[in-house]
Amino acid sequence: MKASDTKRALRRPFLRELFRGNKFNLAMTVIAALFGAAAELVISWLLKEVADLIAGSSTYGFGTLLIIAGGGFALEGIAWILDRQFLSAFRAKAILQYRAYAFERLMEKGIQAFSGENTSLYISALSNDVNTIETDFVGKLQSTITVGVSFVGALGLMLWYSPLLTLVAIGFSLLPILVSIALGNKAAAAEKKVSDKKESYTGMLKDALSGFSVIKSFKAEKNLSRVHGESNEGVADASKKRTVVNVTVAYASEIAGALLQFGVFFVAAAFVLAGKAGITTGTALVFVQLLNYVLAPIQAFPAFFAGAKASFGLIDKLAGALDQNVPDEGEPIPPRLTEGISVRDLAFSYEEGKPVLQDVDMELRAGGCYALVGGSGSGKSTILNLLMASSKSYQGQILYDGKELKTVSAGSLYDLVSIIQQNVFVFNSTIHDNITMFSQFPEEEVDRAVRLSGLKKLIDEKGADYLCGENGSGLSGGERQRISIARALLRKTPVLFVDEATASLDAETSFEVLDAILKLDGYTRVIVTHDLDENILRRCTGLFALKNGKVSEQGSFDALMAQKGYFYSLFTVSQGK
Repeated sequence: MKASDTKRALRRPFLRELFRGNKFNLAMTVIAALFGAAAELVISWLLKEVADLIAGSSTYGFGTLLIIAGGGFALEGIAWILDRQFLSAFRAKAILQYRAYAFERLMEKGIQAFSGENTSLYISALSNDVNTIETDFVGKLQSTITVGVSFVGALGLMLWYSPLLTLVAIGFSLLPILVSIALGNKAAAAEKKVSDKKESYTGMLKDALSGFSVIKSFKAEKNLSRVHGESNEGVADASKKRTVVNVTVAYASEIAGALLQFGVFFVAAAFVLAGKAGITTGTALVFVQLLNYVLAPIQAFPAFFAGAKASFGLIDKLAGALDQNVPDEGEPIPPRLTEGISVRDLAFSYEEGKPVLQDVDMELRAGGCYALVGGSGSGKSTILNLLMASSKSYQGQILYDGKELKTVSAGSLYDLVSIIQQNVFVFNSTIHDNITMFSQFPEEEVDRAVRLSGLKKLIDEKGADYLCGENGSGLSGGERQRISIARALLRKTPVLFVDEATASLDAETSFEVLDAILKLDGYTRVIVTHDLDENILRRCTGLFALKNGKVSEQGSFDALMAQKGYFYSLFTVSQGK
């Protein structure tokens, strides 16, 4: 399949969402366009008849023309009422459905596909780009239909009055139309450039706000202002170039209109002076009036096509990114762990020739609690990510009850495992909604998760309807982590992975969070921790000390301490001994 055909195929479902269940609203705006065009043509016809009446050649009386004029204004009023009712409904529903479809497609992406992507692309696509699509395509669609209907009607009248003069008008209009349409490619390229720059700016802004405390602590405000300035200038420069292109398109359309209107008017005047049969003063005047409706599409269509092409480019960009997904083609596994997880000869690297993990062997028995410890960059979090099927490009084996992870469907894996991470995602919603993730659960199950995660005190104090604030700003770090634990408990997945969940917590809160996890009997728990608390580590079934991507030592806390090897050194240093 050609690249252009592939783009169209990917774009088609997004365009379909703009019109799904929305055709009635669009049809009513088309009817409004028909009434509006009819009113404009009636007024144009009246102009000819009034001119001919003054010249003494009209077949209609003054009173009749007044009645017809009243009918024309009535049609215009009906068009206004229909537009007012249905045009806004069409635009709102189109964009509502487009955004919803795009977001649903985004939620279908797997962790493996999404983890290596730039989230700013999607933020920009669902905000800045959607606004452009609404303005330049959806918003202009109805007005383009209106001028199109007027164009057809005006052309019909012109042919009725004088086919010869109509051919002259068409001849004058061909060149400007071709020039204007040609500029559409430049407009589309300019719009995409603006989208790319806004995407980059959104990413920079997101990073700056996320790392605000780091920026302040390192006194890097001026440096970040410079980075912001460069990114901001990139957006401004791209916007400036887009404006230049759009102004060029607009002026080309205006010049086309001037050439058309004056050219046809002078030819018509020449025909009248030459006594050309069938062409009267009224005919010349009505041609000038009708040319406004012929001129409107010449001005509107190129702008619409340029906007549509730019909008299609933005849709193609989003559709292409959403299509980059890893198909969930594995076999389902039951949501239970009876034997355990086996890791055998595991090796992995993000870049060729730079191994992150080598020859990793681990046996994690069902119902046990295991801790992965080691220095920064030793591979602890990478192991957890691989256990969550973040990538299938590893060597060796990862077995869940003897089933190789590469052959397992991601959907069924997520029914088996949950992960609690350092950076807890908290919506700006209630504590209850953040625990349930907006799903419905029996209250007794929610109460159980609240009790086991240690959230009961918080809810007793603030209530389940307490708003957590943006990214949980109304909660402490420990409270956010407890919400994360409660979520996992509510899902009742038998396997819990805990990735540096206490890294940003003080010692007391860290102990409380890990203590709550260790008390969860019946769960298989794998904890990555930098906090070497003896009271916690002694309660683990086994410890794995990682060094340079390999398991240096494994065993119980007492056994590793007795060896006085790598783990002993880590623990001793952490205690300041």
